Amino acid sequence: MKPPRSALPLPRYVERKPLKGGGWGHFFHVPSWARKAGCTLQSGPLGTDYSAAVSRAETILLPAFDAWRTGDASPASSPAISASGTLDWMFGEYRTDRRFTKLDPKSKRNHEVGFKLVGGYVLKDGKRLGEKRLSAIDTALTDDLYEKLMILRTTDADGNVVERERRTTVNHAMKSCRRAWNVVARRHPGKLPLVNPFAQMGLRSSDRETPTATYDELLVFRTKAVELGLPSLATAALIGWEWLQRETDIFATFDVSYYRPKERPNMVRVVDEKTKQESWIPLIDDAGAPIYPELMAELDTIKRERIGGLMLCRDWGNRGPWPTWPKPDQPDFTHLSRKVKEVIRAAGLRDALSFTSFRHGGFTEGGDAELTDREMLAQGRHTTVKVLPKYTKRTTRQIMNGARKRRASRTKEGHLSE
Repeated sequence: MKPPRSALPLPRYVERKPLKGGGWGHFFHVPSWARKAGCTLQSGPLGTDYSAAVSRAETILLPAFDAWRTGDASPASSPAISASGTLDWMFGEYRTDRRFTKLDPKSKRNHEVGFKLVGGYVLKDGKRLGEKRLSAIDTALTDDLYEKLMILRTTDADGNVVERERRTTVNHAMKSCRRAWNVVARRHPGKLPLVNPFAQMGLRSSDRETPTATYDELLVFRTKAVELGLPSLATAALIGWEWLQRETDIFATFDVSYYRPKERPNMVRVVDEKTKQESWIPLIDDAGAPIYPELMAELDTIKRERIGGLMLCRDWGNRGPWPTWPKPDQPDFTHLSRKVKEVIRAAGLRDALSFTSFRHGGFTEGGDAELTDREMLAQGRHTTVKVLPKYTKRTTRQIMNGARKRRASRTKEGHLSE
């Protein structure tokens, strides 16, 4: 006797069939006309869970099928069009899991970069690694792959081969694959080999530091941003430099009401979303002079034209927020990052610079100004001095100041060097 049939709707090409042991199973079937036309998308079971079956069909299989129909993606390069048990299949399964879908947009992009780098690696037989079955991927293969992906070779304008190391990118790729393997192994017990070949690889972190902007580079960036009709980015860069705030705090949290409220007209409320620290920064010194004259002039102008909402918004159209919110608590700064890079390149600055570089530049300026650890912690709203070296880069000025202090201490004791 068949179980009672559900009235729940099913996506295209998905069928519901009774199982021998009772209950209903869901199956995705590629139409015969598509197979004859060369579609390599595989038919297969979707499981007994209705929600999971619909999710996989609508988020992976049907988009891949539609992309094949319209020619937007080639079957060989689409991880969704893959046989069960392959590396591409594993990536697709991970994408449907809640442990991936709940990630913020930046983390998802990082994972996708890793999947593309690893799955797209071309083997000696001409096939992509993503097409290889998981049972054939062992630790020897991944170790060899790690070394081969580490060095990127490009050709410059003069035809010379240029080699550079991309350790951070490859490390992230291996970690993404390790995470996907662990999650899918838990989702499908027994379908993956017991040993995760991407685990315990002995990854060594890159020694690369976040590029730090100089004050002159800050001025050039601000000038070019205004020329391009993006004054909000000019103001934001100065906030990052002066108040040592992150882009989340500047673009997604900084409200008009935080700046010079009626109860505190000479202060600004600064909130750090990462450390959950909050403080009030004075804007006027004891003599009545503005501490941040350029920044205050720009923010005063903005506040006169705005009643409430975010302080810094886009400089065109309806002047909406710079970030988007795929999820209420996860702002996405993709568009902002691209605009910042456009300004950096238009200004002829180092391409390695990013918006974060201005915050690091502010910290380093504090080190050059000989701020104490307590003063640095107060300005940056950190809780421990252990993190300060990450932001306050060593400079020749700091070395010179240290030498002067040592010499001054030496001469006070009457020990003059020749």
